[in-house]
Amino acid sequence: MSLGRAHSVALLGIDGAIVEIEADVSSNLPAFVIVGLPDAALGEARDRVRAACGNSGLALPARKLTVNLSPAALPKHGSAFDLGIAMAALAAEGVVSAESVAGAVHLGELGLDGRLRPVAGVLPAVAAAVRAGFGTVVVPTGSAAEAALVPGARVIACASLRDAAIHHGAELEPVPVEALPALASAEVAEPDPGDLADVIGNRDAVEALLVAAAGGHHLFLLGPPGAGKTMLATRLPSLLPTLDAEAALEVAAIRSLAGRGVPTADRARPPFEAPHHTASAAAIVGGGSGVIRPGAAVRAAHGVLFLDEAPEFSPVALDALRQPLESGVIRIARANATARFPARFQLVLAANPCPCGNAGSRDTECVCTPFARRRYLGRLSGPLLDRVDLQLRVARVTATQLKRAGDTGGLDSATARARVATARDRAAVRLAGTPWRTNAEVPGSWLRSRAGVAQRGATTALDRALERGVLTMRGYDRVLRVAWTLADLDDEPRPGPDQVGRALLLRRAAA
Repeated sequence: MSLGRAHSVALLGIDGAIVEIEADVSSNLPAFVIVGLPDAALGEARDRVRAACGNSGLALPARKLTVNLSPAALPKHGSAFDLGIAMAALAAEGVVSAESVAGAVHLGELGLDGRLRPVAGVLPAVAAAVRAGFGTVVVPTGSAAEAALVPGARVIACASLRDAAIHHGAELEPVPVEALPALASAEVAEPDPGDLADVIGNRDAVEALLVAAAGGHHLFLLGPPGAGKTMLATRLPSLLPTLDAEAALEVAAIRSLAGRGVPTADRARPPFEAPHHTASAAAIVGGGSGVIRPGAAVRAAHGVLFLDEAPEFSPVALDALRQPLESGVIRIARANATARFPARFQLVLAANPCPCGNAGSRDTECVCTPFARRRYLGRLSGPLLDRVDLQLRVARVTATQLKRAGDTGGLDSATARARVATARDRAAVRLAGTPWRTNAEVPGSWLRSRAGVAQRGATTALDRALERGVLTMRGYDRVLRVAWTLADLDDEPRPGPDQVGRALLLRRAAA
């Protein structure tokens, strides 16, 4: 009896666990058995592996081959285990060095001709392997650039199973093959978000956008069609600072897990997600019947999630965002496992004031009944809006504002980004030694403590709003967070009555 061992990674959310692949060759009737809780795609690996080995000059013997994936209780999905299974089987036969195979992690799907196909999730899988102490990973050539982003990983790129076997000591002559490309083109540029100088009028909305970028706050824009809500929202990513190395790697890992490919340039650019209003709750937060895939909220981590025509979204999908807005994490529970995804994003909601869109407009009459207006905006639940720091009404641009736009100009994205960066630097100095990076992440208890207290008498108007029931306790804390951001933008050491008053106005402006 011969036994071979290899290693691979089982992904559950953005986290991964090392899976030991054991291959046992016995002299029973010919068979190929895979045990250890494989899914359907993984169960089909027996046919892919046998055909790939045969077409690579490494035919498996006509004996019983039993493959065990350990730990057996851990769910395993997908075809990324193909290469590890093949290497374990060849190690059991003595074709390759058992010691060399056991010391590396193998990731890749096998084609019937023996070529290695890139798979989704290589980057988080390689990161999990490095954390587990494996320094060497064998991946398809198309995934090599993605795997090399992980610090501390020694990446072995192989175009075919034959190349991988030669690396592990098989006495074969190399046969050049055309490497299969990555799953998605990494060179496809995302659309240009435009410049903030393109926005005409709406100075209050531009100021709110600046505050949102400086403090990481959520934003709700209410206004008629054509008021510029979408234009404002799409310019928010251009105001955000570039991502640090840790955040950029996490964003790249999420893109890899979603099968979108990892860009080779502009990896430090904050992501922007704008799902259609027909998206389901699973499409927004993530899910799936088999493999748990990240949703739009996860893909927007460290960036912006924009929900245009927000009342048209399913209330179930909208309310699924309530918990991630507080915790910054999405946990999707299934009967046999729980997947964890990062979800620290900025939410931007845009909505018309009524079904016809003309309620409150100075130049157009609304044809909706009061009940229709209440029902339309009532699709945005109170608990969801209570978690949104900035709530602003946006009006249509007038002809006078349009004519004056060419004379006065506007704040451009580069200038605004510099102001945002300065404000965030001030916040970083204040929050040094804490686990928080932006004002939006700071808990209310810290804000009300001696460390984060505002100027004496600054919260008088805020206290009255709380006593009258205009604000909840959560809303009180969120106004304080915005006040701190305004103080950072104004270069004030602590918020005063002016900053608190403006923060309260920015929260109630859409009421």
